[in-house]
Amino acid sequence: MKKFKHATAESAGKICVAMVIAFSAPAYSQPEGSGIQPQAEKLLRNMSDFLGKQQSFSVSAENSLEAVLTSGQKIQYTAPTSLQVKRPNLIRASRKGDLVDQDFYYDGKTLTLYSPGNGFYATTAAPATIDQTLDMARDKLDIIAPGGDFIYTNSYAMLTQDLVSGFYVGKAVVGGVKCDHLAFRGKDVDWQIWIQEGNKPLPKKFVITSKLVSGEPQFTVYINTWNLTPKFSNAAFSFNPPKNATKIDFLRMTTDAESAKR
Repeated sequence: MKKFKHATAESAGKICVAMVIAFSAPAYSQPEGSGIQPQAEKLLRNMSDFLGKQQSFSVSAENSLEAVLTSGQKIQYTAPTSLQVKRPNLIRASRKGDLVDQDFYYDGKTLTLYSPGNGFYATTAAPATIDQTLDMARDKLDIIAPGGDFIYTNSYAMLTQDLVSGFYVGKAVVGGVKCDHLAFRGKDVDWQIWIQEGNKPLPKKFVITSKLVSGEPQFTVYINTWNLTPKFSNAAFSFNPPKNATKIDFLRMTTDAESAKR
């Protein structure tokens, strides 16, 4: 019996080693030179064009964010995210996770950020379109809407800012869906995207790697579902504060020139 147990353990060890070898990731080498490969550019543009034509859609996703401790160890935090968009001027998004509990509203006239956990909310006048409002939120308020890069009418222009290179990695499966895997390098971040094959080139996974932070933490988005024919009323995008909610002001960003005048 002891010999049998020993032989079984040894065999199991060999099987495990064989499985590791069989399922190891393929060794990719990044193409030499700079610039975006034509195949990667085409696939990214197709995705951007397709999303830009969608007049309304909803998304459910799972976000994960890495934090690097002073010891170098990484801790991961997660946040389920939902997003509803109706062009040209309606957005509602929600993030509820370990580090954040926020709702984002844009109704064509005002932008509101609400934190249900503590009951605080802030509201400000907003431009007339989604693209203009996303720019204002980023540049004036330092607020990035969940999935903001993909909401723009021309997401390709946003995603390719400051890119150094990009290439096609190969085929991959995300959530049971066959995708094209692309990888890009920028000045401050590297990022990857997995785009669904076929006539609906939807992003299914998105990974950003920060090169400015020690340990190079990653931010990952897994998109569980896309609904390109959602049904929702305009009222769903307007914020009505609960009775116990407290209104506060946004902390606005200032330029160096503005700060010098104060």
